Amino acid sequence: MTRHYTAHAAVRAERDGAGRVRLTRLRSDGPYALRATPDAVHLVGAAAGPLGGDELNLDLEVAAGAELAVRSVASTLLLPGRGESTTRVRAAVGHGAHLDLALEPAVAAAGCRHRAVTDFALEAGATLRWREELVLGRHGEPAGRYSGRVDVTVGGRPLLRNELRLPDPGLYTSGAVLGDARCTGNVLLVGPGLAVEPYAADGLAVMPLAGPGVLVTALAPDSATLRRRLRHGEERART
Repeated sequence: MTRHYTAHAAVRAERDGAGRVRLTRLRSDGPYALRATPDAVHLVGAAAGPLGGDELNLDLEVAAGAELAVRSVASTLLLPGRGESTTRVRAAVGHGAHLDLALEPAVAAAGCRHRAVTDFALEAGATLRWREELVLGRHGEPAGRYSGRVDVTVGGRPLLRNELRLPDPGLYTSGAVLGDARCTGNVLLVGPGLAVEPYAADGLAVMPLAGPGVLVTALAPDSATLRRRLRHGEERART
């Protein structure tokens, strides 16, 4: 009998009366082991996966006026199994607070069926930096099936609804989707003082949103090139 794993990890950051940011909640669960450092909360993989059928949840809450950075120490390998695996990130960012969520790439291994869901709810005056990266298969193997969706609201109003569906390599390797790119990723910036004009370069697009934000999207043949393109796009978005 195959046993599926459901995990629910959570972090809450808030500013105390002395002006210091404290983690008032740090809950690890299953494959999600959370470790606090002076600069960030790091996500440590305590087990392989997610495997098909697993459901991994991460809740982030940044109270008014606080800041929180979340990182991971290694890439996440999306593995096959019985059924679809799911990762869900839910983040609530209070007034004047800032969340910086930038995990290492997810690798869609051959045979996997994975769904990633990310939901950001920002109060007015909150700011956000979010980076996601996807690698299509390990070296020398085809990628599995992947779908990812992100929903962002600011002050209760929609800012971004974005979805990527990669159900079949025979479809998404066409020139109309990813072409011969093996990696894709985004950087989302929300806040004041960002670029108001779009920008495009080889494998890169910087797109101002109809609100206080900019979406950077990139394609690349490998993860190192993807990171460089996303970094370049982020620099352009901040000028």
